[in-house]
Amino acid sequence: MAFQFIMPGQVFMGKNALQASTSTLARLGSKALIVTDPAMVQLGNTKLLTEVLDTISKSYVIFSDITGEPTDSMVEKGLKIFEEEKCDFLIAVGGGSTIDSMKAIAMLAANGGNIDEYMGKSIEKETAPMVAIPTTAGTGSEATQVTVITNTKKDIKMMLRSSVLMPDVAIADPAFTMTAPPKITASTGLDALTHAIEAYTSKRANKLSDSYALSAAKRIFKNLPVCFHDGSNGEAREEMALAAFEAGVAFNNSSVTVVHGMSRPIGALFHVPHGMANAMLLKECLSYVADGTFERFGQLGREVGAAHHDDDDVTATRKLIEKVDWLCRELQVPTLKEYGIDQTVFERHMEKMAEDALMSGSPSNTRKPLGKEDIMKMYKNLWK
Repeated sequence: MAFQFIMPGQVFMGKNALQASTSTLARLGSKALIVTDPAMVQLGNTKLLTEVLDTISKSYVIFSDITGEPTDSMVEKGLKIFEEEKCDFLIAVGGGSTIDSMKAIAMLAANGGNIDEYMGKSIEKETAPMVAIPTTAGTGSEATQVTVITNTKKDIKMMLRSSVLMPDVAIADPAFTMTAPPKITASTGLDALTHAIEAYTSKRANKLSDSYALSAAKRIFKNLPVCFHDGSNGEAREEMALAAFEAGVAFNNSSVTVVHGMSRPIGALFHVPHGMANAMLLKECLSYVADGTFERFGQLGREVGAAHHDDDDVTATRKLIEKVDWLCRELQVPTLKEYGIDQTVFERHMEKMAEDALMSGSPSNTRKPLGKEDIMKMYKNLWK
């Protein structure tokens, strides 16, 4: 069966990737909107980019108001600056929130209207050129045709998907990830692991996405604990930057499944960072859906070294989930209760959360058929 495979137009990967990209940046346009956040400005990551732009005499304006997971109001503010400053291309320096914001700004600049008009609709008009420079090793947004924006009026996360949202250039330079603190390193790294696992076990997986997903998972299990405990380890940081990109490519060409579907409502209603919400759900969700494809989970367990090559699929699946659980504990992932979420309030919202999760479409990619009652049961089990 034929399948389409989509990646950024150009990829610069590894140490000094930013410097290697200068000739490409010089050709993209006359003035860039740099989308970033206050921390990136303070830490000097934005300056790493502007110094390079100065050397090639490229004009730019900085929009640094991405202060959390992106919302419709942040996007509207960035769009206003893009248009007023007559920018003709965009560069994002930051985590997934920043890159997603850049995509949404570019989309609206090209297509017009309000962002909530695009949920579930086809987006066709080509955007201005986009460059994604991730500063965390996790979301993979630099390699996807997806953006997730919170609708502040409806308290839902809108997932928009279109090939026009794929960045034209991805620059995965580990120099930008060295400043990520342990908590962010853990959250984003576990997001990448979720991408890899879900891409490999999705109904929409294909041979190419499998290759990227398996490679990413192997790198993450090996290098994420190292980065968490020693953020200055350049080799591990470089491996994680590559793993996050691989995982992004994998799920962009396959799909995410139930974990992402269920994490978005938690993030929207309780303001839990996306990667952390995924991590909180991993053990419960994988345990619940594993019987939909023991073959896939078992093979993944053997590939990443969690299980022995002689283990049967059920045993290998159990060992994989145990390894995932170990990694989450090693990286100090809190429970919902430890995070400070009130169980009564959570349970009061569960029905809407389950509906929103199913509406996102992600759970339908799970090989085990899932309905509203299944989603609510998994939410309930998080409190056991």
